[in-house]
Formats: sequence, C-alpha cells, structure tokens
Amino acid sequence: MPDPLFYEINTRCWLRALSDQAGASVTLATVPETEIAAWQRLGFSHIWLMGVWTTGPLARTEALKHPDLRKAYDEVLPGWTDADVAGSPYAIADYQVPAALGGESGLKAFRERLARQGMKLILDFVPNHLGLDHAWVKDRPELFVQSPTPAPGTFRQSTPAGPRWLACGKDPYFPAWSDTVQVDYRRPAARTAMIQLLQSVAGRCDGVRCDMAMLLLNDVFARTWERFPLADPPTATEEFWPGAISSVKAAQPKVLFLAEAYWGLEGRLRAQGFDYTYDKMLRDLLIARDAGGVQRHLLGISADAVARSAHFLENHDEERIAGILSPAEHRAAALVILGLPGLRFLHEGQLGGARLKIPVQLARRGVEPCQADIQAIYEQWLKLLPATAVGRGPGSLLEPRAAWPGNPTAQNFVLVQWQSQGPGFDVVAVNLAPHRSQCYVTLSIAGLAASRWSMKDLAGLEEYTRSGAELQNQGLYLDLPAHGAQLFHFQPIR
Repeated sequence: MPDPLFYEINTRCWLRALSDQAGASVTLATVPETEIAAWQRLGFSHIWLMGVWTTGPLARTEALKHPDLRKAYDEVLPGWTDADVAGSPYAIADYQVPAALGGESGLKAFRERLARQGMKLILDFVPNHLGLDHAWVKDRPELFVQSPTPAPGTFRQSTPAGPRWLACGKDPYFPAWSDTVQVDYRRPAARTAMIQLLQSVAGRCDGVRCDMAMLLLNDVFARTWERFPLADPPTATEEFWPGAISSVKAAQPKVLFLAEAYWGLEGRLRAQGFDYTYDKMLRDLLIARDAGGVQRHLLGISADAVARSAHFLENHDEERIAGILSPAEHRAAALVILGLPGLRFLHEGQLGGARLKIPVQLARRGVEPCQADIQAIYEQWLKLLPATAVGRGPGSLLEPRAAWPGNPTAQNFVLVQWQSQGPGFDVVAVNLAPHRSQCYVTLSIAGLAASRWSMKDLAGLEEYTRSGAELQNQGLYLDLPAHGAQLFHFQPIR
C-alpha cells in the first residue's frame, strides 16, 4: 500500500474560520466541498481532526487562568476574549463530539465524505489522562493515581474511602497538567476502562493518533509515579499497548495506530503493535541545520524503523517551520520528509508558511497572509510526487560516499531510491548544506548495466544521459547546489 500522507487540522479553529468566511455556522456535517477537494488534489490520504472531543468547564477555567497561556494568547491573538478560549482538547471531558462541532452524526457524515474521495479519518486518543470534567473523576476515582494526603500536583476529591488527592496528569520531565487527572495503569480496572474508550474511538475512524504513548510503558510509568505507591500491591504487570492494540485490530484489522513518542522509546512501541511512531529526532536535526546528523540518524536506524516512522517538520506542539528555516532550507527539508519511506505528515497552515504557533486551548485564530514562496514549495512537491514511485515504493535510503579524497561534503546528502512498477526508477536527492556538495552513490537496480539511462530532474530543467555500465561500476555522481533538492526520474533508453 502507498505510504500515508497525513494532514493535521486544528478542528475548532478551522471550523470557526470557515464559519466566519461563510457568515454562518459550519460544522463537520456542512464542511464545504472545496475543502475536501483541495485535500484530494494535494494527495492527502489521511485527515487528522485534532481536537474533536468534548472539553469541560473546569478544564476551560484552568486554560483561562494560566499566566503563561494568557501571555501566549496575547501574542498570537491580540484582543482575544474569554469566549475564544475553549480549553485544552487534551483535557477530555467526554469522547463525544460536541454539538457545536457537528456532534456524532456530523463526524460520521464527514468520515463518509472522506471515504468517497479515497481518504481516511484519524482521531486522537489520550491514554495517559482524562480531563478534570470527566465523569469518572466523581464516579470512579479509584481509576486514578492518588494520595491519602495532599501532595504537589494533586487536587482533593471525595471518594467512598473518604477524601483523596487525585494526581493531575504529567510526564516525568515537566510540571503536572492542572486541567487533567492521571489514569493509574497499575490497576487492571483502569486498563480495562481505557481499552473500552480506545475501542470506542477506533470504531468511529480509520486510525488513532495516541498522545504521549510512551508514558504508558511499565518502566516509564513506574518511575513517574514511584512517589505515589498503591495501597495494595499492583497486579497489572504486562505491558498495556500489545493487548489494547490487538483488541482493536481483532475487530478492525486495518485501523492505523500512530504513537506520539520520544526519548528513544519509539522502537519499543513499534514492537508493541504501533504501525508508526513520531520521528522527532529528524525534525530536531533539520531545524538545527545539522546535515551530517540527519544523514547519520537515517542511516543509523533500520530500514524498518525509517519506514515505520512519521516524518514531519511541524505539528501543533512544535514551532512553525516557516519561522525557523529560510525558503531554500524549507524546500530542501520538505523534500526530505516527503521523500522518505514512512508516514509523511503535514500540518494545517504549514503549506502557506504560517508562523504563529496557536495554543491548542484557543478556539479562534488570527488570519495570517499566505507566503507565496512557501506555498509554491508544497504545490510543487505535492504535484510531482504522485507521478513518481515516491511513497509507492519500494523505497530505500542510499549511502553516499566521497566524490574524491579529502572532500567531506558527501555527509550533507539525503538520498532515497524508489523503484517503480515499470522499468524506471526515481531518486530523491537533497543537499542540506549551505554550500555545494558532491558525492557518488551506488544504485541497487536490477539490470542497471544493461541499458543507457535518461536522467531528468522533475523539479527543474536538468536532463542527462548516463551509461548503465558506468552507473554500475562507478556509481551515480551528484553535484548539488546549496540546499539543492532534486527529484530525478531514470528511464531506460531503448
């Protein structure tokens, strides 16, 4: 199957913008056909509706009073009012679509419209915690991490055993999220309840993006909550994800699982059943302008790890890439993430060069002018790629070698070979350095030496003829300009 091409949408802000444009309420049930047609034209295979679930008043109150958040609102939406703050979509009060967004019927209709155009729907599952407003906080407090006495990062809650202090959700490196409550994965009942929620989410979509999935690994969870021991010995000793994912796939074998994951734990999560995991390391190396680091990272992990990674330049958690990289750097980096095997992942606003990182707590965003040079980058790549073997495979990373002794610039390349179904093949070639770079690379194409080859840059004007025997014996020579990004199609000359 083709590699997925994801598009993340901030659902609440997107629908608000569409409503403002239309002068009437737009919900998931009434999204204009032009929106879906645009996604199809650009080749997206999966649409991720970020922030589609219900957030409650307690979580919204936290979002309104947090001083750092208020400062962020001021920066990106001057003149904002309380009505513009909906609360974090990751402090979920109920895994139901609120009526203002179209309700469950609107979600179903939206999914059906995507399916008619060959696209699939991705929804969030937040396994680590629930929002303060979730019914389980009052009805099933035993499912959460708790303390018999006040402790930092907790709040008081009445329970059948008397007052308890329930822990707010957190990861081990940051303060607790004050609008959430931490699920206790040491308790079998909590695991069972969360699997049922996961099954409910998966039943309404084609894929699930699992927030901060690594926090549920047994050793990570134990370290994070070692200061909150259970009163009775824990009995849940197996890992959570293998059973949870297999329970969903038993009913829906084709559902896709994407893990937001960091800290070098991505491989463990793939081994436990995730189809894809975030590759934030690649993003970090690209924005650090560490060309050699990018190459070492990609060649240092297995081909399976590359093919099961989600490659991205930005998402709702990251700073906007257009504010970090120059247009030339951006063009090269965009071809890297789009030209690798695996899940390719773009973010709403990225295609037009948006620079404002919108806090997820906001339900409205300002209008940013489109940057024509950035828009042209994505229009070019997204138009070219469907006519090639890129993303349709098989694709493999190539290891460049020095063009001549003492020339270190081969370390600046990312090179990917894609085999088409016919006799031709494609090569993604990117020089991430701010200067010209040269290399040789060995191609792994059956029958390469038996033909002469036409070599055409689909993104430019360059066209060459190469001897297959020379390519076989010496390799392909490349000399790319600063931040050069080229997509070569090779075709045998009859």
